[in-house]
Amino acid sequence: MTSPTRPTDAHPYLRAASAGIRHHTRSLTPPDADPPTLGDRAHLDVLHAHLTALLQLLDRLADTTRPRHPAAGRHLATARTRLWQATSEVHAAFHLTPGTPQPDAETGTCRPERLPEGPPVLTICQRHLAAGHTVRRTTTPTDLRPHTTACVR
Repeated sequence: MTSPTRPTDAHPYLRAASAGIRHHTRSLTPPDADPPTLGDRAHLDVLHAHLTALLQLLDRLADTTRPRHPAAGRHLATARTRLWQATSEVHAAFHLTPGTPQPDAETGTCRPERLPEGPPVLTICQRHLAAGHTVRRTTTPTDLRPHTTACVR
């Protein structure tokens, strides 16, 4: 017989991922750094991978929560949309960050018909296109436009 999971033991991988992000944030901004450490393409690639994993998690949470708690499910779906917008901005920042010159570096666009040079560029573009396909199946173009909302509880 298994014992129920204590709240402090619930979701250890999510807690570890959050702790890793906090640690990395502190390491990027040490108090004695002058100038502060700059983010590079490797950082943005890993951050994009993390955001797309969170996107999948929010997608599943929204889908499983909505039938029993429609209002909570709608809020999770809205969070998923906002997270997609953040993921899309990180993808654009990746292409605008100095690195190997890209044909579309000045526009920040991803061109699937013109394959990038290889990892990490190819990897982030493939991941972004796959995540975008999933997001577009569950949202409308109006949902994807940035806008502000007031907290209504």
